[in-house]
Amino acid sequence: MNSSGLTRDDSRAAGFAAAGYRRLLELLLVALRLGLTSFGGPVAHLGYFREEYVVRRRWLDDAAYADLVALCQLLPGPASSQVGMAIGMMRAGFWGGVASWLGFTLPSAAALILFGALVNKTDAAGEGATLTQAGWVHGLLVVAVAVVAHAIWGMAANLTPDRVRATIAVVAAIVVLAVPTALTQVAVIVLGGLLGHLLLRRPAVQAANRGIPGTARPPIPGAGAVVALVLFFGLLIGLPLLARAYPVPAVAVLDRFYRAGSLVFGGGHVVLPWLQTGVVGPGWVTAEQFLAGYAAAQAVPGPLFTFAGYLGTVIGGWSMGALATVAIFFPSFLLIAGALPYWDRIRRHASFQPALQGVNAAVVGLLLAAFYDPVWTKAIRSPLDFGLAAAAFSLLVHWKAPAWLVVMAAALGGELLAALASAA
Repeated sequence: MNSSGLTRDDSRAAGFAAAGYRRLLELLLVALRLGLTSFGGPVAHLGYFREEYVVRRRWLDDAAYADLVALCQLLPGPASSQVGMAIGMMRAGFWGGVASWLGFTLPSAAALILFGALVNKTDAAGEGATLTQAGWVHGLLVVAVAVVAHAIWGMAANLTPDRVRATIAVVAAIVVLAVPTALTQVAVIVLGGLLGHLLLRRPAVQAANRGIPGTARPPIPGAGAVVALVLFFGLLIGLPLLARAYPVPAVAVLDRFYRAGSLVFGGGHVVLPWLQTGVVGPGWVTAEQFLAGYAAAQAVPGPLFTFAGYLGTVIGGWSMGALATVAIFFPSFLLIAGALPYWDRIRRHASFQPALQGVNAAVVGLLLAAFYDPVWTKAIRSPLDFGLAAAAFSLLVHWKAPAWLVVMAAALGGELLAALASAA
């Protein structure tokens, strides 16, 4: 016992607790910065995540990162947000996932809830629709081209170093571009794993089994994973029944947005038709209000699923917006918590390594396809746009500028290009 009256075990436990809180705070702050600067949609988010978590902080390597991306592509829900949750859970357990999600989601959720309140008060639907025409917003779309290109450049060097894996990546990109559906993405990942198992030899890929440095082992206890999966399916089945038994707005919103987060594969824009049917169809939100919120969602950083916060606010005020936001993301928490322990065990098995390397090559192909559409096709409209993207790429690669600074520079560049176009 020391002078403060604590035993050595008590002191050690207090030290572990303090270290755990520091790690949670670190996760929250890092994710918050990403939430404030990650423009450009889900694929761009994966580029920002790689820059922060793999390149800058070295919390995991490219192989482990691609493993998580592959897992999240196989699950329903917002893939980029799920990758952030998974990294948080791997570093600090379940609450690490919560901290990562909260930091990444809070900026855009708060902005869209505020915009929803503005729409309710002033019927400002037309104002939201003009946001995507702003020069600085277009500059943010252009910087996404540089961020995604940088991510593909680095991941391809590490994950497709031979002809077989490079071919898997190229074929995956071609297939996804030819048949652009969420089911195709899942099929391509499975096919990549099969080709890796058949064509890659274990010694060639054994070095990739490095894991994630400094992570909790296991990230989620086995019993906790089972509880998470049971809760996921229980809510998916039980909430519709509860909504029928108790037809009150809060339960209806909880049911509608939970199902949206549970059943939509591909994330991002794929959820929009589901949400439109769910909220415009019954008359909760007008078509004009829906489109205004969608336009506003394009102008804020972070996940597009925070569009749910706007819709919930229009339906029933800010508290309903918060409920809708939690409801649409909660299935992702349960799925990641339930799947991550088993996925981590599978990916470390030596016999699975060739298949996993094929999966990782397919992930590079998915990113390559998404780099063309929607990232390139929506952002590059003129030679000057290409020049701005090239300058942003050079800042990231050659000058090692932080992503937030490149984002700010691109926003200013977009305004400058817009001013030049107006003057011409």
